[in-house]
Amino acid sequence: MTDLVTCTVTDGLARIELNRPSAANALDLDLAHALDDAVEQAATDDTVQAVLLTGAGKRFCAGGDVAAMVEADDQAAFLLELAQTLDGALQRLAALEKPTVASVQGAVAGAGLAVMLSCDLVVADPATKFVIAYPGVGLVPDCGVSWLLPRAVGQQRALQLALTNKPITADVALDWGLVTELSDDVERGAELAGQLAAGPSYALGQAKRLLRNSWETTRVGAGEDEARTIAKAVTTPEAQALLEAFTKR
Repeated sequence: MTDLVTCTVTDGLARIELNRPSAANALDLDLAHALDDAVEQAATDDTVQAVLLTGAGKRFCAGGDVAAMVEADDQAAFLLELAQTLDGALQRLAALEKPTVASVQGAVAGAGLAVMLSCDLVVADPATKFVIAYPGVGLVPDCGVSWLLPRAVGQQRALQLALTNKPITADVALDWGLVTELSDDVERGAELAGQLAAGPSYALGQAKRLLRNSWETTRVGAGEDEARTIAKAVTTPEAQALLEAFTKR
């Protein structure tokens, strides 16, 4: 991992930060690889119970690095490699069987939307603006934006964002379901992620897995998966302690 993405673990919480503030955390190949490394660290560290994802500086993420695209000798090959590398990292982030929180500020644009929506909960500063951005440079959604966005806000709103390229405010993002909550407290995301890290880790991780996988399974398959998972969950020390405490209330 490089300094382009930092990852520190304290009290069960992995703090992953995009650390390219001079470029509004625009995503280039080096940053994409570094993010993938950080996700792998969080996935394989058994002490990690939850993840907080942030972006250093005034803006969470400006999307793909347009300057790097323009400078590439083979722009098509560069974009293919960047999109595939970043998409792989974000799929692994979304598939983490540990709850994740994104804390965003300033601007979330283009592939930055995919970074944000690959997390489970999103805390946004009230001044944040959200824009799909791709039409402004003649490009199309990548890194899962076309899959994630309509599932978050609905097809018609996703199409409105994709075709008009009109930014929306944090208030609208909250109303549409693009973010979970608004807060001007810079520590709110860490507070929420810390609460998740202190919760029943197996139950929370499996709950997010069941919900995220529900788009790709049948009703019968979902029910079978739930039954097997809850049968395993009840055997965990966390569940046993919580069940005992519940019966003693």
